[in-house]
Amino acid sequence: MAPNQFSPKTREQLKFYVYLYIDPRDDSVFYVGKGNNNRCFSHLKDKSETAKVRYIEELHKLGLSPRIEVLRHGISAEEALQAESAAIDLLGLHQLTNRVRGHGSSANGRAGVEELSATLDARDVQVTPPSILININKNFFHGMSVHEIYDATRSAWNVNPERHSPDFAMSVFRGVVREVFEIHAWVPGGTTLKIADTEGRAIPRLSRWEFVGQVAPQTVRKLYLGRSVAHYSKPGSQNPIRYLNC
Repeated sequence: MAPNQFSPKTREQLKFYVYLYIDPRDDSVFYVGKGNNNRCFSHLKDKSETAKVRYIEELHKLGLSPRIEVLRHGISAEEALQAESAAIDLLGLHQLTNRVRGHGSSANGRAGVEELSATLDARDVQVTPPSILININKNFFHGMSVHEIYDATRSAWNVNPERHSPDFAMSVFRGVVREVFEIHAWVPGGTTLKIADTEGRAIPRLSRWEFVGQVAPQTVRKLYLGRSVAHYSKPGSQNPIRYLNC
């Protein structure tokens, strides 16, 4: 029978580690985590409303339990962050119950060589129409479809539609415009797309808004796709939103 906790001797030697939750039916990894002590067992007792917990509960209903494997151990906290990030990038958010990319992925995570070259070589662009730049670093993953970028961009933000009325929303990853959407309307957050925090828990819609719209006309997209807007960011700012010409 698999243990549900480590012995004191094991915990001391493990130090920080990266672990995997694996579906025993097909050996697929559905969650990547990091921690120390007995962190890897904590999800088995979790009762929160997250995709990870729902996955575990579905297994339990079938009389199964997730298999837990340690990917790396005996490492520092920083090394665990980097290893977790690399594992998430390799497997891809689309097949995991993790809600966000790992530490450092927004700056130097997985990318195709063409994408990486285009990002590092991206030329600055001056945005002229009333626009909102939305940083989607936490939710962007390699190979996203336009529809997935749309959903990652449009919901849900602490904005004031009555104060600012941008015509376009630009999806920004690593300082480069990945897609441009024409905004048709702003509606209360959660109206058309469920709002969740980074662990997948539903959160109140107070002060949150989302937009509905469509991909911008090609004449607009060709001006901004693949161009850098990093020069509009304030050094050290953590705000994912920036208005231009509004």
